[in-house]
Amino acid sequence: MIPITAGMVLLTFLVFCRVGGCLMMMPGFGSSRVPMQIRVFLAVSVTLVLAPLVVPIVEGDLAKATVPTVVQLILSESLIGIMIGVMARIFFLALQFMGTAASMLMGFSGTPDTAVEESEPAPAMATLFTLTATVMLFVTGTHFEVLKALVASYSVLTVTDMFNPQFALSKITDAASQSFILIAQLTSPFLVYALIFNFLVGIMNKMTPLIPVYFISTPFVLAGGLLLLYFTFSEALILFFAGFQQFLSKG
Repeated sequence: MIPITAGMVLLTFLVFCRVGGCLMMMPGFGSSRVPMQIRVFLAVSVTLVLAPLVVPIVEGDLAKATVPTVVQLILSESLIGIMIGVMARIFFLALQFMGTAASMLMGFSGTPDTAVEESEPAPAMATLFTLTATVMLFVTGTHFEVLKALVASYSVLTVTDMFNPQFALSKITDAASQSFILIAQLTSPFLVYALIFNFLVGIMNKMTPLIPVYFISTPFVLAGGLLLLYFTFSEALILFFAGFQQFLSKG
């Protein structure tokens, strides 16, 4: 039977700080729709799984830790977990931006829809993209990849390493750049469609200035945009998750 020492309890709590910070910001788990009790239960469950792997490695380094050091470690572990969760959430925020941009390009963003995962209303297409991606996050098991990245973080930033703002900023910047490059590629069909359609409507408006072409063309631009969404929706989500998993494997 393994004795429960003060250092083991402290390290288990530090693991909980990193896991809790990650789940607090992680897409799906960090949604305001998930009850607080369930999030705490998940954080405790993941902590109890990871603690036996982490505690024996650095237990001796914290045997004589002082109170100020413990407080610094608690803040450091929480910030490291939040950093990992933010990197994962950035991709889903970029996907929500894609849905909002696509709605504007096809003229479908007049009335915001009721948000499902977030607390603020968003266009219907943005809600459709983010809700479907959140469901696929759990159906495809991609949330385990985020947890694997959380485990791998202990080989890069151990419990005794303090939070490095410069390192965190570089990681978050990499996540933001890669996610928005990916989203720019996925939004390009709607951008090309909007440019071509508005160019043709502009020509028609010049040829027939007495007819309100822009008002007449609204149902057609919506129908064309929805048809484009029908053919690109599944492929866009497949490419999104491929890019997301590639980032997790490299990060």
